[in-house]
Amino acid sequence: MKSIIIPESYNYIAVFLTFSCNLRCSFCINDFGSVARTTKRRLLSGKEWVEGLNRIVSRPDLPITLQGGEPTLHKDFVYIINNIKPELNIDVLTNLRDEKIFIGNIDPRRLKRDAPYASIRVSYHPEQMSLNELIRKVLKMQNNGFSVGIWGIMHPKQEIEILKAEKYCKSLGIDFRTKEFLGTHKGKIYGQYRYPGAISKRDKKSVFCKTTELIIGPNGDIYRCTADVYEKRKSIGHILDPDFQIEDKFRLCEWFGHCNPCDIKVKTNRFQQFGHSSVEIKFQDQEV
Repeated sequence: MKSIIIPESYNYIAVFLTFSCNLRCSFCINDFGSVARTTKRRLLSGKEWVEGLNRIVSRPDLPITLQGGEPTLHKDFVYIINNIKPELNIDVLTNLRDEKIFIGNIDPRRLKRDAPYASIRVSYHPEQMSLNELIRKVLKMQNNGFSVGIWGIMHPKQEIEILKAEKYCKSLGIDFRTKEFLGTHKGKIYGQYRYPGAISKRDKKSVFCKTTELIIGPNGDIYRCTADVYEKRKSIGHILDPDFQIEDKFRLCEWFGHCNPCDIKVKTNRFQQFGHSSVEIKFQDQEV
């Protein structure tokens, strides 16, 4: 199979191993008007993931990020990490349901790189998780050499708890960071977005859109954007298609107005520099 060369303009490689999750939060970005967790999809096996991901040619500062759902629920999670070629750096987004999946099964050096944030980024959900239990797991991971930190979403319902957790964790030497809540709560839209009206979920509008991310769904399909993978819209390729190559170009999209907040949020890039968004959109009266 041909190598998949990551363009210099790309900022993220998202590998959704599964959309299954052990938590049932009242809000979840995977559920933003989507069918992600309600639609059954065939999951790639560990061997298939390794075969596909090892085609990728990236850079030291651009890892592949294993995520979900909860990626550790994939039955071959450990196998995948241990068999991805060493030239590829790996990050993991997890709720750390079981630290023993990592400790003793994965060399912590495999999940560690030169970056301004931890390679294992643990999400803290107060309505579903015990902070003290999470801290116990994270400290155990740290003591075993893993690069791990905690992230909390500043949802209006849990801002106070998140800020208290941040202060407490930092006093224990744990890197705790906050992320803004994306979406709607009690009729108000939260988040800073590059394109007004993109997440209104009212009318649809045709635009031209170019991504800065390689987004791979649980069955290996490759998508234009996060919204497409969550909504199970038409894919643009497959990680096991021997001829697949990334085309760094604007594509016609008929779904503007039904974007996912992750795609059009103004945020930091992989260097923690603010002002980036995952996609660039041009409207039909603009030159592409």
